[in-house]
Amino acid sequence: MEELRKRADADKNDKSVKDLVLLLFETALLTSGFSLDDPNTFGNRIHRMLKLGLSIDEEETAGDADTDMPPLDDDAEGSKMEE
Repeated sequence: MEELRKRADADKNDKSVKDLVLLLFETALLTSGFSLDDPNTFGNRIHRMLKLGLSIDEEETAGDADTDMPPLDDDAEGSKMEE
C-alpha cells in the first residue's frame, strides 16, 4: 500500500496506479459478497494489468493472430451457463 501511495503521489495521472486502486476496491467488493456494476470493465482492467505485468505491448498483440493455437473442442453442452 505504501508503494502504491508513493506512485500515486509521484504521478496523479498514472493509469496503472488508478487501475490498481480500482482493482483493490472491486476485489474487496467481490470478496465481501457484493457484485460489481460493470464486471466487463473489471475483466478488462485485469487484462490490462496482466499485460503490463508480463510486459506485453498493446500494439504487438493487436496484430498477432493465434495461429499456433489448436482449435477449441466444440463442447456446447459443457460450456453452457446455468439458466
